[in-house]
Amino acid sequence: MSEEKKKKGLFARLREGLSKTRGNMTEKVDVMVRENRKIDEDFYEELEDILLMSDCGMKATEEIMGELRERVRADRLKDAAEAREALKEIMVRQMDIPRPPLKWPMVMLVVGVNGVGKTTTIGKLALRFQSIGRKVMLCAGDTFRAAAAEQLTVWAERARVPIVKHAEGADPAAVVFDAIQSAKAQGADLLIVDTAGRLHNKKNLMDELSKRRRVIDREYPEADIRCILVLDATTGQNGLNQARAFKEVAEINGIILTKLDGTAKGGIALAIRQELAVPVWYVGVGEGIDDLQPFDAKDFINALF
Repeated sequence: MSEEKKKKGLFARLREGLSKTRGNMTEKVDVMVRENRKIDEDFYEELEDILLMSDCGMKATEEIMGELRERVRADRLKDAAEAREALKEIMVRQMDIPRPPLKWPMVMLVVGVNGVGKTTTIGKLALRFQSIGRKVMLCAGDTFRAAAAEQLTVWAERARVPIVKHAEGADPAAVVFDAIQSAKAQGADLLIVDTAGRLHNKKNLMDELSKRRRVIDREYPEADIRCILVLDATTGQNGLNQARAFKEVAEINGIILTKLDGTAKGGIALAIRQELAVPVWYVGVGEGIDDLQPFDAKDFINALF
């Protein structure tokens, strides 16, 4: 399959995955366009309500609306159709935080509360990086949740990558230590570390993450370390609260937003970007392995519209 056809296929899945949000947000904007609405205060208020109802968040919505008003004045836009195109450009610009280039070897610490699809996401990441020729290893660092290691083992077998794990209740830092030694011995490019999804006690979470980070810094100084936060888009503003809480206790380098196909409020992607100023690395728009897609702001907004 040519690269162009592959990209079109990925975009089609992204567009399909965002269908609920499109019905809740952009199709309402399109109604305003079809009605040939003039740009007045009623138009702005209705547009603001649409963005808020799609979980764009107050901060992102205020910034979008402020920039749109300025654009309308500066370019002397007259009707809703012109405002729609300006809105698209503003949203792309707001969401477009470049992802830093990948460096090898890398340790990817994957964090997030239980239930967001963390284990499945790790499996899909392993398959994705393996498909581009990288040697991947998994580390079952969540030793607190029952069956967490077993679930991750299923993905390791599916992706045909090695996994390092200890017994349930073991010290997570000890598992990470062993995984690093194994990764170095086997020449792995990428070590993906699962972590416990406990958020109710921030001090414990911070202590656990700090301890693992110290082990990685000490034992694997040559590795590029990235902390990736997995969020469930269907939780809306609660997901944003989770993101804030994790950012308080860890240096978050990127976001993976899962289950966008299951929500009509995909505007949460805008809210998260605006609140955290952290790039979205991937978005999940379905159950298939290719439905975890690299995030591209222009493709994302075009799929919405």
